[in-house]
Amino acid sequence: MTNTFDSRKALVTGATAGIGRAIALQLARDGAEVIVHGRNTERGAKAVNDIENAGGKARFIKADLSNADEVRRLAAEAGDVDILVNNAGVYNFAPTFETEDDDFDSHFDTNLRAPYILVQKLVPGMIERGHGTVVNISTVAASTPSADAGIYGASKAALDLLTKLWADEFGGAGIRVNAIAPGPVETEGTSEIPDLVEGLARTRAINRIGEPEEIAQAVAFIASPAASYINGVVLPVDGGARALRPVA
Repeated sequence: MTNTFDSRKALVTGATAGIGRAIALQLARDGAEVIVHGRNTERGAKAVNDIENAGGKARFIKADLSNADEVRRLAAEAGDVDILVNNAGVYNFAPTFETEDDDFDSHFDTNLRAPYILVQKLVPGMIERGHGTVVNISTVAASTPSADAGIYGASKAALDLLTKLWADEFGGAGIRVNAIAPGPVETEGTSEIPDLVEGLARTRAINRIGEPEEIAQAVAFIASPAASYINGVVLPVDGGARALRPVA
């Protein structure tokens, strides 16, 4: 445990698995009281238990971020938040001709509208208290076209733009807003498909995919006082892109 975020409260959306869970654990290790958000009560309770067993402090709030009223309820139940990590997201991959209206709506409702509402509801309190930071979890697919991930990438590209807008809108009040753009990361889903992991690894200059803890450490840094002059940045944490090479 460190005291980097001592007396600070963090809300991490989508924190019951994968990258979000790793972020919640890392912020708790660094001293923050963490509000774990998710849709599954059992997994939420386990995440809270893991944090508490490691000496941290946490509680769980269940909410469906595709529902605007549920997002507002989440903000109200969270109360005063010093660190907002908009991590939750959906990603249903399909080519354009096979994308249904419901798929389109679910991506933008969860990946874009939910962070927008949470910022609307929670940043005013940060401004009033004179400190706070927002970290949006984006993706390399927001800046590099990825096959069958057009709607997912577009929803995150919109979040990248809002990150830069909010950095200007709230920066004068001392509130920093940044984004982390992970590359391919090994999670519960990818680990079950070895061929997928190997294929994704070949797209990275470092020749492997990332671990959730590596993304979490980047989030903890950019939310910390050590990053006090970093604002409006979309930081790739992706192992580096490979250079274009001529085909022999």
